[in-house]
Order: sequence, then structure tokens, then C-alpha cells
Amino acid sequence: MNWNDWEAVWKRQEPPIGAAADIGDLRRTFEAKRRKLSRTLLARDASEAAAGVLVSAFLAWSWWKMGREGWPIGIAIALTLGVSAFFCYERVRAHRGRLGPDAPVIAKLDDEISELRHQRRLLHGVATWYLAPIGASWLIVVVTAGRAAARHAPPGFFAGLMGNPVTAGFIILYFLVVTPLCFWGAWFLNRRAVLRGIDPRIEELEKLRRDMEPSR
Repeated sequence: MNWNDWEAVWKRQEPPIGAAADIGDLRRTFEAKRRKLSRTLLARDASEAAAGVLVSAFLAWSWWKMGREGWPIGIAIALTLGVSAFFCYERVRAHRGRLGPDAPVIAKLDDEISELRHQRRLLHGVATWYLAPIGASWLIVVVTAGRAAARHAPPGFFAGLMGNPVTAGFIILYFLVVTPLCFWGAWFLNRRAVLRGIDPRIEELEKLRRDMEPSR
């Protein structure tokens, strides 16, 4: 599953400048950027939901191959499908709140600011609603597969693996370095996307919103 969605979102657009952006440019590009962000979020949610379903199908096949002893994989499937369900919910929420093409520009502007703030909250909590269930699912599968393999492997098989420096080094590198770095990298990249993409864009739109307010 793609843990770097917001990096992809902002790479498809010109990086936002923030409060220093030109009002004229903000007015000219607002509608196009609004539609583009909406399409990108739709693609993100759809791809993440589909990826979760495909991963769950593979896990179900693995469970079937293991037999009864593979039952903990059912928990992993539930966790993975839960993440997919969350992305589906996000699509339903976005669809229900979508404004029509004839809505006033200022209403669209308020809606865009609200959506960006919502996405900001999601990314700040990505460790809770995304990385934790995915990580737990991964751990369950690894432990379950390891236990099943230990039951059916010939005597001394795993001791032989760890006795080989190359194999032992690969196993240690994967579990103690590569996997933690992947999860940390996902958290870090999403936080960076907030700082470099969402926060400056909110500043731009708030500046445009203030400019559009009637003079008192």
C-alpha cells in the first residue's frame, strides 16, 4: 500500500508559496487547483481501498494454505479491510459534501479550506489510523507464518539459517532496520507533506478568503 500519498498529491501541482502568494495568481488558479486536488484525493482513496482488498485476498489465500493454524491471519485481514473501509468512508464523506458547479466562489473557498484542514488532521494522526493497523497486520502474518513454518520445517532448519552469516544478516537487517525505517519513513513523509504542501496552501486560501470579504 502507498504510504506516501500526500507527497504524490503535491508533486502533481506547483508547490504552494503560502502567505506571500500573489492574490491575482490565487484567483486565476483556484478553480483548477481545486478540481485537481479533488481528483487526486479520489484516486488516492480508491487506490488505497483497492490495495487493501487485494492484500486481504492474498492473506485469505495464505490462511487457506496454512489451514486451521493460520486463523490469526483472519485478524490481519480484518485490520487491513478496516483501513480500506476508512478510505471508502472518506469517499462517501467527500461526495456528500461536494458543492455543485454553480456554488458561489466564496463557498467553494470555505469548503476547500475545510477539506485541507481535515486532511491535515488525518495526516497528523496517520500513525494511529493507518500505520498501527497495517503494522499489526504485518506482525500477525509474520508470526503466524513463522510458527507454521517451524512446525513443518525439518529439525535444525532455523538454527541452520541463523548459523549462516549471510542469511542471519539479511533477517536481522529486514526486521530491525528495513521494516522500522519503512514505517518511520511513511510517518515522516506525511508530516513533511503537511509542512510543505497543506499548511502553505491553507495560508494561500485564507489570504484569498480575506481579500474576498466585503469591505466594512
